[in-house]
Amino acid sequence: MQVAGVDFQMNHPVLALGWTDWLPALDLRDEAAIGCDTHVVVRVQAQVRLVKVRLFSEPFDEGSGPDPSFSTVFEGPISLADGRLVIGDVMGVTRFVNLIGEAGTRRIRVAVDEPGWNATAVDISVGARL
Repeated sequence: MQVAGVDFQMNHPVLALGWTDWLPALDLRDEAAIGCDTHVVVRVQAQVRLVKVRLFSEPFDEGSGPDPSFSTVFEGPISLADGRLVIGDVMGVTRFVNLIGEAGTRRIRVAVDEPGWNATAVDISVGARL
């Protein structure tokens, strides 16, 4: 089921998602995305055009799930202490908050249309509580 779709004007080339508390310093180095137990950061194209971000929650509806042609750049568990997922740039200028459900650890899959600095579309899939 698609929960939300948002177009971001990114002022910074790194999109962050995770729980609502502080964003830890995560060094991307040459990676398209990395994560820790509470957050994921993803390289995207900034200041050129809007970055389309779609948020999905399992179970996925037939034909309206994440784009299967996108490349997975992160897959793993993250903890959402208050059940909300924050998506936005690492500077905190652009920010979207969505209540996913009860607090707890969930499996997150992040996929992009083009891994690296040219990503202009991001699909985030949130699984059931682990």
